[in-house]
Amino acid sequence: MIRKHSVSLHGHRTSLSLEEPFWQELKAIASDRGLSLAALVAEIDETREASTNLSSALRLHVLDVLKAGAAEN
Repeated sequence: MIRKHSVSLHGHRTSLSLEEPFWQELKAIASDRGLSLAALVAEIDETREASTNLSSALRLHVLDVLKAGAAEN
């Protein structure tokens, strides 16, 4: 199920829609990197393609991290 989540980016609150498993994985990635969730989301936001919405960019980031981890095993 998709849930709305709110985060602060550059001092402004924004909402995004994301499935709970993606949200949980983002929190785990942020923790592994020693970042706050907001800092990770801001980093992804700053590096995403202009044509990609934030929710999609977050999903793609999770996918990339999981694929990289699977390739290491």
